[in-house]
Amino acid sequence: MALTRDFKDKVRKRVETDPDFAKVLLNEAIDLMFDVDSKTVRLILRDLVNATVGFEGLAVDFNKPSKSLHRMLSASGNPTMENLVAIFASIKKILRVKIDTTVTAV
Repeated sequence: MALTRDFKDKVRKRVETDPDFAKVLLNEAIDLMFDVDSKTVRLILRDLVNATVGFEGLAVDFNKPSKSLHRMLSASGNPTMENLVAIFASIKKILRVKIDTTVTAV
């Protein structure tokens, strides 16, 4: 089921008014990547791109068509690790955050 524009707008507004929310989303995407939930990672990254740089802005950073980036971050997308790392780096730069991973025993 496709996300409604209303939901996308709510995520965008929340990111604009609450920078910590964007950081939590980014952290969740990182955690899910380690839990091998690639579909949800792509969807969270898509929401973050829409709420921050936008696909057109990301396309300029990537020197790729925005349509290709949309496909990469769709539910059925299959981005390379290189592209995922670049997307994380772009969002990290926009949010002005440092990604710090700590490994703990469970």
